[in-house]
Amino acid sequence: MSLEQVMSPIMQQFREIETCIECSAASQIQVPDVFYYAQKAVLHPTAPLFDQETQTLKPRCIRALKRIFILCDRDMDGALSDAELNEFQVQCFNAPLQPAEIVGVKRVVQEKLPDGVNHLGLTLSGFLFLHALFIEKGRLETTWTVLRKFGYDDAIKLSGSFLPVPAKRAPDQSVELTSESLEFLKRVFNLFDIDNDGALRHDDLDDLFSTAPESPWQEAPYRDAAERTAMGALSLNGFLSEWALMTLLDPASSLANLIYIGYAGDPSSALRATRRRSLDRKKRQTERNVFQCVVFGPKNAGKSSLLTSFLGSNMECVVANSNYRPFSGNYTSTVDESYATNGIDELQGTRKTLILREIPEDRFKKFLSNKQSLAACDAAMFAYDSSDELSWRRATELLVEVARQGEETGFGVPCLLVATKYDLDPFPMAAQDSAKVCQEMGIESPIPVSVKSGDLNNLFSRIIRAAEHPHLSIPETETGRKHKQYRQLVNHSLMLFSVGAAIAVVGLAAYRTYAARKNTSS
Repeated sequence: MSLEQVMSPIMQQFREIETCIECSAASQIQVPDVFYYAQKAVLHPTAPLFDQETQTLKPRCIRALKRIFILCDRDMDGALSDAELNEFQVQCFNAPLQPAEIVGVKRVVQEKLPDGVNHLGLTLSGFLFLHALFIEKGRLETTWTVLRKFGYDDAIKLSGSFLPVPAKRAPDQSVELTSESLEFLKRVFNLFDIDNDGALRHDDLDDLFSTAPESPWQEAPYRDAAERTAMGALSLNGFLSEWALMTLLDPASSLANLIYIGYAGDPSSALRATRRRSLDRKKRQTERNVFQCVVFGPKNAGKSSLLTSFLGSNMECVVANSNYRPFSGNYTSTVDESYATNGIDELQGTRKTLILREIPEDRFKKFLSNKQSLAACDAAMFAYDSSDELSWRRATELLVEVARQGEETGFGVPCLLVATKYDLDPFPMAAQDSAKVCQEMGIESPIPVSVKSGDLNNLFSRIIRAAEHPHLSIPETETGRKHKQYRQLVNHSLMLFSVGAAIAVVGLAAYRTYAARKNTSS
């Protein structure tokens, strides 16, 4: 029985088997070939590039090759001319194509795929067909060489060496987009906004990210995290806010996607690391443009409703609260963390991005179990149901725990109390209790809001203002206050001791001088 008769049915059933070879160590039959194909299976694997079942290129491979085609199409006419094909060949294989070879390549493509070649040269469909042909003929090293020359790794993503992400030296630093990358994103948005309606639909976004391994915003935490139109399209504000969120949470992914969609500037100039928040606190100001506010609170306090209303708010007229998402009375307990991001126009004409991160009550302890969890926060908001005394007491307990951890770790953050459902009657003693707690902890009085009636009381702008003044609104516990007083006392004592020591040294020096002069005169 021949090897082919034995293996063909097996290889048909298990498409992932790339090679089957007959060998004999005793007779030295095809032994070198065994090692050659073993090495080839590792260095030039088929699985990431080609679907054996459908006999087609895999989506991620197509996206990568499309990006490479666009980069090589220097005159952007939708086809690779003979000169561009030659440049591509030299860049990837360090050898030019002879004119006859170029003619031969295009003839092979045109015979099998007529629209693969036009009067301008090799089209994208022809370029993809050519690589599928190489793979079918077992020349996987050709496609892999091309991919690796353009920075792709074995997972067909840009390798880390091509992504100079700013190094965060401290946990209380963050990463933001630079003005250069923001201007690039605005141009890209306008380019893909085909109907000029100021929004990108799902098809537009798919087209925009068609040269990336996948569309990055289809899954949590990015899905539904930004402002969208009634038709589900992403506005420019929502588009830039999504990028701000991705840059904050995953700078490497943000930089990679910038490059995938055509960012041609210096990659190291696309992102910047912010100054440490502890230094901002000393300087009493910050240079950040993106702020993360963590939203705490007991169950049924209205945290999710606040995030939803934030996405629906028109930030240009947030004071009037004239445009917000409809209130939904259906309560669903939040299980996982969620994000909401939006832009806010300030009075002085600047624009900041605010990111709200909701922490469900059940995940509060897990959040604080990481001693550096507060380092990434620019502000913290504690929401409670203003009509429920138990909700208020639980919110203050959470506030105290956060304040205590901030004092222990040095990552204290400005905190705001938010009294939700203010359209309902407050619980008895609400005003007295809240005034007492706020006075004891040194923070502002609770901000009353009602999502149901649309009265947000300028909440989101107030969060931004708190984050912009990182030395204010930081709550103090009784223990923290005592430690602070003790440190001040020690510092004062040390200062007095230093002054006294300095006086003693000066006096001793003066006495020695006097004594020396007296001895000289005598």
